[in-house]
Amino acid sequence: MKQGSVIVRGVGSYLPRKILTNHELALMVDTSDEWIRTRTGISQRHIADTHEACSDLAYMAAKNALADAHLQTEDVDLLIVSTITPDMIFPSSAALLQAKLGLRNVMSFDINATCSGFLYALEVATHLLQNGKSYKCALVVGSEKLSSIVDWKDRSTCILFGDAAGAFILEYTPAEHVGILDSVLGADGSSPEKLYCGSLQPTTTITKHFMKMSGQEVFKNSIYWMRKAVEELLERNHLTKTDIACLIPHQANLRIIQSLAQSIGLPMDRVFCNLEVTGNTSSASIPIAFAQAKNSHYFHSGDNIILVAFGGGFTWGATLIKWP
Repeated sequence: MKQGSVIVRGVGSYLPRKILTNHELALMVDTSDEWIRTRTGISQRHIADTHEACSDLAYMAAKNALADAHLQTEDVDLLIVSTITPDMIFPSSAALLQAKLGLRNVMSFDINATCSGFLYALEVATHLLQNGKSYKCALVVGSEKLSSIVDWKDRSTCILFGDAAGAFILEYTPAEHVGILDSVLGADGSSPEKLYCGSLQPTTTITKHFMKMSGQEVFKNSIYWMRKAVEELLERNHLTKTDIACLIPHQANLRIIQSLAQSIGLPMDRVFCNLEVTGNTSSASIPIAFAQAKNSHYFHSGDNIILVAFGGGFTWGATLIKWP
Protein backbone atom coordinates (compact mmCIF):
# COMPACT_ATOMS: atom_id res chain seq x y z
CA MET A 1 0.00 0.00 0.00
CA LYS A 2 1.24 3.50 -0.85
CA GLN A 3 2.16 5.94 1.89
CA GLY A 4 -0.12 8.94 1.96
CA SER A 5 -3.81 9.62 2.40
CA VAL A 6 -7.14 9.85 0.63
CA ILE A 7 -8.83 13.22 0.95
CA VAL A 8 -12.31 14.47 0.14
CA ARG A 9 -11.53 16.81 -2.75
CA GLY A 10 -15.11 17.82 -3.50
CA VAL A 11 -18.69 17.24 -2.36
CA GLY A 12 -22.05 17.61 -4.05
CA SER A 13 -25.71 16.93 -3.44
CA TYR A 14 -29.01 16.96 -5.24
CA LEU A 15 -32.54 17.20 -3.87
CA PRO A 16 -35.48 16.87 -6.28
CA ARG A 17 -37.57 20.01 -6.71
CA LYS A 18 -40.85 18.49 -5.52
CA ILE A 19 -41.36 18.83 -1.76
CA LEU A 20 -43.87 16.71 0.17
CA THR A 21 -44.75 18.34 3.49
CA ASN A 22 -46.23 16.68 6.56
CA HIS A 23 -49.48 18.57 5.96
CA GLU A 24 -49.69 17.11 2.45
CA LEU A 25 -48.94 13.63 3.80
CA ALA A 26 -51.81 14.04 6.25
CA LEU A 27 -54.14 14.17 3.25
CA MET A 28 -52.83 10.79 2.07
CA VAL A 29 -52.60 8.77 5.29
CA ASP A 30 -53.90 8.96 8.86
CA THR A 31 -51.29 11.26 10.39
CA SER A 32 -50.58 14.91 11.22
CA ASP A 33 -47.70 17.34 11.15
CA GLU A 34 -47.48 17.29 14.95
CA TRP A 35 -47.49 13.45 15.07
CA ILE A 36 -44.65 13.20 12.54
CA ARG A 37 -42.54 16.01 14.01
CA THR A 38 -42.85 14.63 17.55
CA ARG A 39 -41.78 11.11 16.59
CA THR A 40 -39.22 11.80 13.88
CA GLY A 41 -38.20 15.46 13.72
CA ILE A 42 -39.10 15.53 10.02
CA SER A 43 -41.22 18.31 8.50
CA GLN A 44 -40.77 17.61 4.79
CA ARG A 45 -39.04 15.36 2.25
CA HIS A 46 -38.14 15.65 -1.45
CA ILE A 47 -39.80 13.37 -4.01
CA ALA A 48 -38.36 12.65 -7.45
CA ASP A 49 -40.50 13.00 -10.56
CA THR A 50 -41.73 9.78 -12.12
CA HIS A 51 -39.24 10.16 -14.99
CA GLU A 52 -36.26 10.68 -12.62
CA ALA A 53 -34.31 7.51 -11.86
CA CYS A 54 -31.62 6.78 -9.30
CA SER A 55 -28.89 7.40 -11.89
CA ASP A 56 -30.44 10.78 -12.77
CA LEU A 57 -30.26 11.92 -9.15
CA ALA A 58 -26.71 10.57 -8.95
CA TYR A 59 -25.75 12.46 -12.11
CA MET A 60 -26.77 15.81 -10.63
CA ALA A 61 -24.92 15.17 -7.35
CA ALA A 62 -21.85 13.98 -9.26
CA LYS A 63 -21.73 17.10 -11.44
CA ASN A 64 -22.00 19.29 -8.36
CA ALA A 65 -19.18 17.38 -6.63
CA LEU A 66 -16.94 17.70 -9.69
CA ALA A 67 -17.60 21.44 -9.80
CA ASP A 68 -16.78 21.74 -6.09
CA ALA A 69 -13.50 19.87 -6.68
CA HIS A 70 -12.68 21.99 -9.76
CA LEU A 71 -12.20 18.79 -11.76
CA GLN A 72 -13.43 17.53 -15.10
CA THR A 73 -15.37 14.33 -15.63
CA GLU A 74 -12.39 12.72 -17.38
CA ASP A 75 -10.33 13.10 -14.17
CA VAL A 76 -12.40 10.30 -12.57
CA ASP A 77 -10.98 6.80 -12.92
CA LEU A 78 -13.15 4.94 -10.36
CA LEU A 79 -16.93 5.15 -9.88
CA ILE A 80 -18.98 3.56 -7.08
CA VAL A 81 -22.70 4.07 -6.45
CA SER A 82 -24.34 3.08 -3.17
CA THR A 83 -28.06 2.44 -3.59
CA ILE A 84 -30.95 0.17 -2.65
CA THR A 85 -33.13 1.65 -5.40
CA PRO A 86 -31.20 1.05 -8.63
CA ASP A 87 -32.71 1.97 -11.98
CA MET A 88 -32.91 -1.75 -12.74
CA ILE A 89 -31.45 -5.03 -11.49
CA PHE A 90 -28.75 -4.76 -14.14
CA PRO A 91 -26.90 -2.95 -15.61
CA SER A 92 -25.82 -1.25 -12.40
CA SER A 93 -26.79 2.33 -11.71
CA ALA A 94 -23.05 3.06 -11.67
CA ALA A 95 -22.75 1.83 -15.26
CA LEU A 96 -25.71 3.99 -16.28
CA LEU A 97 -24.23 6.98 -14.45
CA GLN A 98 -20.91 6.34 -16.19
CA ALA A 99 -22.62 6.64 -19.57
CA LYS A 100 -24.50 9.79 -18.57
CA LEU A 101 -21.24 11.39 -17.45
CA GLY A 102 -19.51 10.40 -20.67
CA LEU A 103 -16.89 8.23 -18.96
CA ARG A 104 -15.47 5.21 -20.76
CA ASN A 105 -13.42 2.23 -19.57
CA VAL A 106 -13.71 3.27 -15.93
CA MET A 107 -14.40 0.60 -13.31
CA SER A 108 -17.97 1.23 -12.15
CA PHE A 109 -20.16 -0.79 -9.79
CA ASP A 110 -22.97 -0.58 -7.22
CA ILE A 111 -22.87 -1.36 -3.50
CA ASN A 112 -25.96 -2.33 -1.49
CA ALA A 113 -25.47 -1.95 2.25
CA THR A 114 -28.64 0.09 2.79
CA CYS A 115 -28.20 3.21 4.92
CA SER A 116 -24.58 2.29 5.72
CA GLY A 117 -23.78 1.81 2.04
CA PHE A 118 -22.03 5.14 1.53
CA LEU A 119 -19.54 4.34 4.29
CA TYR A 120 -18.96 0.89 2.79
CA ALA A 121 -18.33 2.56 -0.58
CA LEU A 122 -15.88 5.04 0.98
CA GLU A 123 -13.93 2.15 2.50
CA VAL A 124 -13.67 0.31 -0.82
CA ALA A 125 -12.69 3.45 -2.73
CA THR A 126 -10.10 4.45 -0.13
CA HIS A 127 -8.32 1.09 -0.35
CA LEU A 128 -8.38 1.09 -4.15
CA LEU A 129 -6.83 4.57 -4.21
CA GLN A 130 -4.16 3.55 -1.71
CA ASN A 131 -3.22 0.11 -3.02
CA GLY A 132 -0.49 1.22 -5.39
CA LYS A 133 -2.44 0.66 -8.62
CA SER A 134 -3.43 3.29 -11.14
CA TYR A 135 -6.50 4.79 -9.46
CA LYS A 136 -6.07 8.46 -8.61
CA CYS A 137 -9.56 9.97 -8.41
CA ALA A 138 -12.77 8.27 -7.28
CA LEU A 139 -16.37 9.41 -7.56
CA VAL A 140 -18.46 7.89 -4.77
CA VAL A 141 -22.21 8.52 -4.86
CA GLY A 142 -25.09 7.66 -2.56
CA SER A 143 -28.32 7.89 -4.54
CA GLU A 144 -31.84 6.82 -3.59
CA LYS A 145 -35.32 7.01 -5.05
CA LEU A 146 -37.00 5.62 -1.95
CA SER A 147 -40.42 6.89 -3.02
CA SER A 148 -40.47 3.95 -5.46
CA ILE A 149 -40.42 1.37 -2.63
CA VAL A 150 -42.51 3.20 -0.03
CA ASP A 151 -46.02 2.00 0.76
CA TRP A 152 -47.86 5.31 0.85
CA LYS A 153 -50.64 3.72 2.91
CA ASP A 154 -48.28 2.59 5.67
CA ARG A 155 -48.01 5.41 8.21
CA SER A 156 -45.10 3.77 10.01
CA THR A 157 -42.78 4.05 7.00
CA CYS A 158 -44.08 6.56 4.44
CA ILE A 159 -43.56 9.53 6.78
CA LEU A 160 -39.82 8.83 7.01
CA PHE A 161 -38.34 8.62 3.55
CA GLY A 162 -37.36 10.95 0.73
CA ASP A 163 -35.37 10.95 -2.51
CA ALA A 164 -31.91 12.49 -2.98
CA ALA A 165 -28.29 11.94 -3.95
CA GLY A 166 -24.95 12.98 -2.51
CA ALA A 167 -21.42 12.55 -3.85
CA PHE A 168 -17.76 12.72 -2.80
CA ILE A 169 -14.73 13.19 -5.04
CA LEU A 170 -11.87 11.29 -3.39
CA GLU A 171 -8.26 11.85 -4.35
CA TYR A 172 -4.97 10.30 -3.30
CA THR A 173 -2.40 12.66 -1.75
CA PRO A 174 1.15 11.87 -0.59
CA ALA A 175 0.45 13.86 2.59
CA GLU A 176 -0.14 11.65 5.61
CA HIS A 177 -2.52 11.78 8.57
CA VAL A 178 -5.22 13.79 6.79
CA GLY A 179 -8.44 12.86 4.99
CA ILE A 180 -10.02 9.46 5.58
CA LEU A 181 -8.05 7.95 8.47
CA ASP A 182 -10.00 4.86 9.54
CA SER A 183 -13.34 3.03 9.35
CA VAL A 184 -15.22 0.51 11.46
CA LEU A 185 -17.82 -1.49 9.51
CA GLY A 186 -20.06 -4.39 10.46
CA ALA A 187 -23.14 -6.41 9.60
CA ASP A 188 -25.53 -8.93 11.16
CA GLY A 189 -27.94 -10.63 8.79
CA SER A 190 -29.59 -12.88 11.38
CA SER A 191 -32.81 -10.84 11.65
CA PRO A 192 -33.70 -9.62 8.15
CA GLU A 193 -37.38 -9.35 9.04
CA LYS A 194 -36.67 -6.31 11.23
CA LEU A 195 -36.01 -4.06 8.22
CA TYR A 196 -36.32 -5.28 4.65
CA CYS A 197 -37.75 -4.81 1.19
CA GLY A 198 -38.82 -7.83 -0.83
CA SER A 199 -40.22 -11.25 -0.04
CA LEU A 200 -38.79 -13.31 2.78
CA GLN A 201 -40.50 -16.37 1.31
CA PRO A 202 -40.35 -17.84 -2.23
CA THR A 203 -43.26 -16.69 -4.35
CA THR A 204 -44.53 -17.51 -7.80
CA THR A 205 -46.57 -14.33 -8.13
CA ILE A 206 -45.29 -10.94 -9.18
CA THR A 207 -45.98 -8.50 -6.37
CA LYS A 208 -45.08 -4.94 -5.56
CA HIS A 209 -42.57 -5.03 -2.72
CA PHE A 210 -42.43 -2.21 -0.20
CA MET A 211 -40.13 -1.46 2.72
CA LYS A 212 -41.18 -3.05 6.01
CA MET A 213 -39.74 -2.12 9.37
CA SER A 214 -39.97 -3.05 13.04
CA GLY A 215 -39.49 0.45 14.42
CA GLN A 216 -38.58 -0.37 18.01
CA GLU A 217 -36.03 -3.01 17.01
CA VAL A 218 -34.41 -0.67 14.51
CA PHE A 219 -34.36 2.15 17.09
CA LYS A 220 -32.68 0.00 19.74
CA ASN A 221 -30.15 -1.66 17.45
CA SER A 222 -29.20 1.51 15.62
CA ILE A 223 -28.17 3.34 18.79
CA TYR A 224 -26.28 0.33 20.12
CA TRP A 225 -24.27 -0.45 16.98
CA MET A 226 -23.55 3.16 16.01
CA ARG A 227 -22.30 3.88 19.52
CA LYS A 228 -20.12 0.74 19.45
CA ALA A 229 -18.67 1.73 16.07
CA VAL A 230 -17.85 5.26 17.21
CA GLU A 231 -16.28 4.03 20.46
CA GLU A 232 -14.14 1.48 18.63
CA LEU A 233 -13.04 4.12 16.13
CA LEU A 234 -12.01 6.49 18.93
CA GLU A 235 -10.19 3.79 20.88
CA ARG A 236 -8.33 2.51 17.84
CA ASN A 237 -7.12 6.01 16.99
CA HIS A 238 -6.31 7.05 20.58
CA LEU A 239 -8.98 9.73 20.63
CA THR A 240 -11.72 10.69 23.07
CA LYS A 241 -15.14 12.24 22.58
CA THR A 242 -13.63 15.68 23.21
CA ASP A 243 -11.55 15.23 20.06
CA ILE A 244 -14.68 15.01 17.89
CA ALA A 245 -15.35 18.39 16.33
CA CYS A 246 -18.32 17.21 14.29
CA LEU A 247 -20.43 14.04 14.23
CA ILE A 248 -22.44 13.52 11.05
CA PRO A 249 -24.88 10.64 11.58
CA HIS A 250 -27.20 8.98 9.10
CA GLN A 251 -30.31 11.16 9.08
CA ALA A 252 -32.97 8.62 10.04
CA ASN A 253 -34.82 9.97 13.06
CA LEU A 254 -34.10 12.89 15.38
CA ARG A 255 -34.76 10.81 18.48
CA ILE A 256 -32.19 8.24 17.31
CA ILE A 257 -29.63 10.99 16.69
CA GLN A 258 -30.28 12.60 20.09
CA SER A 259 -30.06 9.25 21.89
CA LEU A 260 -26.83 8.40 20.07
CA ALA A 261 -25.25 11.73 21.01
CA GLN A 262 -26.30 11.24 24.63
CA SER A 263 -24.90 7.69 24.75
CA ILE A 264 -21.55 8.91 23.38
CA GLY A 265 -21.59 11.96 25.66
CA LEU A 266 -21.48 14.45 22.82
CA PRO A 267 -23.40 17.75 22.93
CA MET A 268 -25.87 18.30 20.12
CA ASP A 269 -24.08 21.46 19.00
CA ARG A 270 -21.35 19.15 17.65
CA VAL A 271 -23.85 16.93 15.82
CA PHE A 272 -25.00 17.97 12.34
CA CYS A 273 -28.68 17.40 11.54
CA ASN A 274 -30.65 18.26 8.42
CA LEU A 275 -33.33 15.55 8.37
CA GLU A 276 -36.07 18.06 9.20
CA VAL A 277 -36.05 19.15 5.56
CA THR A 278 -34.78 15.98 3.84
CA GLY A 279 -36.25 13.01 5.72
CA ASN A 280 -34.41 9.70 5.65
CA THR A 281 -32.62 9.37 2.30
CA SER A 282 -30.77 6.12 3.14
CA SER A 283 -27.24 6.03 1.70
CA ALA A 284 -27.61 9.56 0.31
CA SER A 285 -28.09 11.12 3.75
CA ILE A 286 -24.47 11.27 4.95
CA PRO A 287 -22.92 12.85 1.83
CA ILE A 288 -25.78 15.38 1.65
CA ALA A 289 -25.37 16.29 5.32
CA PHE A 290 -21.58 16.47 4.88
CA ALA A 291 -21.93 18.80 1.89
CA GLN A 292 -24.28 21.09 3.80
CA ALA A 293 -22.03 21.06 6.88
CA LYS A 294 -18.98 21.92 4.77
CA ASN A 295 -20.77 24.75 2.96
CA SER A 296 -21.99 26.21 6.26
CA HIS A 297 -18.46 26.03 7.78
CA TYR A 298 -19.56 23.57 10.43
CA PHE A 299 -15.99 22.19 10.60
CA HIS A 300 -12.53 23.59 9.85
CA SER A 301 -9.00 22.55 8.92
CA GLY A 302 -7.56 20.07 11.42
CA ASP A 303 -10.97 19.03 12.79
CA ASN A 304 -11.83 15.39 13.43
CA ILE A 305 -15.13 14.46 11.78
CA ILE A 306 -16.94 11.17 12.34
CA LEU A 307 -19.54 9.82 9.94
CA VAL A 308 -21.75 7.09 11.39
CA ALA A 309 -24.65 5.06 9.98
CA PHE A 310 -26.95 2.10 10.60
CA GLY A 311 -29.32 0.36 8.22
CA GLY A 312 -31.15 -2.76 7.13
CA GLY A 313 -29.22 -5.98 7.09
CA PHE A 314 -28.42 -5.01 9.79
CA THR A 315 -25.39 -2.99 8.67
CA TRP A 316 -23.48 -0.25 10.44
CA GLY A 317 -20.30 1.75 10.23
CA ALA A 318 -18.29 4.77 11.31
CA THR A 319 -15.60 6.66 9.41
CA LEU A 320 -13.00 9.06 10.81
CA ILE A 321 -11.93 12.04 8.67
CA LYS A 322 -9.38 14.70 9.55
CA TRP A 323 -10.26 17.74 7.48
CA PRO A 324 -7.18 19.00 5.61
